[in-house]
Amino acid sequence: MVCPNSNPVVQKVCELYDQISRLENLSPSKDVNMLFTDLVYTCMPPNPIDVSKLCPKIQKIRSHLIKICGEAEGLLESHFSNILGSFENPLDHLDIFPYFDNYIKLSLLEYNILTKNTTKIPNKIAFIGSGPLPLTSLVLATKHLSSTYFHNYDIDVGANSQAAALVAADPGLSERMTFHTTDIMDVTCALKDYDVVFLAALVGMDKEDKVKVVDHLAKYMAPGATLMLRSAHGARAFLYPVLDPCDLRGFEVLSVYHPTDEVINSVIIARKLSLPIVQPLDGLGAYVLPSKCACAEIHAFNPLNKMNLIEEFTMEE
Repeated sequence: MVCPNSNPVVQKVCELYDQISRLENLSPSKDVNMLFTDLVYTCMPPNPIDVSKLCPKIQKIRSHLIKICGEAEGLLESHFSNILGSFENPLDHLDIFPYFDNYIKLSLLEYNILTKNTTKIPNKIAFIGSGPLPLTSLVLATKHLSSTYFHNYDIDVGANSQAAALVAADPGLSERMTFHTTDIMDVTCALKDYDVVFLAALVGMDKEDKVKVVDHLAKYMAPGATLMLRSAHGARAFLYPVLDPCDLRGFEVLSVYHPTDEVINSVIIARKLSLPIVQPLDGLGAYVLPSKCACAEIHAFNPLNKMNLIEEFTMEE
């Protein structure tokens, strides 16, 4: 177990957590922006720390910090979505969002990973957890996948209203972008329609909830369809939940990418296996799916390169 004083990064994160948890409001402000920027820069450098081996006290802090970060991120996106909505052509001004460049790089990374591991341009993509400012969908739709249809799912009706208002000013894009207000756990047959499903980093605020979502997708996605999800690695796991490749039951994990630049999220790409569901003998209605797990070394993503190849190996379970 790692104690809080034995690692300078963990110690710094705990100090920032103490300050952040005392904030009365997480809406964008000078103090809020400063503290979260400091937190991100503390967690950004590559770090071999394994958050699963932290002591219980730090585990509890990490769990709470992820929820706080998720709330703050939602408020930040909502704030800038409202600002963008005041422009006649909102999509011309996306770069006012302070982390827009990160989304440009992350979307390029995900597009390159997708094209490296699939053979055709997807016709329909589902993005789960799109939020009030669906930057990934917007960037992919306008810069990389200009003929693909995007279906954005979010449980928050207000977030979807904000997001839809941004797209409405662009007739061409609004024809290719749909917003669904629903819990993805209530979506079943419709999931078979998508060639690719993206799972946002903050859908499932802890590993247990995220695995439930992945199991649901494994049950209803079309065989051979692609799942792309975001995780975190090293100290970045203080900011986002971590999902291990071998947690993806019912999928063949193709590759795992851990960027080491300002792109915070790791990216996992997997393919839905064409195997039947195995019902257990306990009669509880649960299902068990086999998986194929691909493990990869840390990959430093350079957006100027199309894709740096890395050594991989596969392990069947």
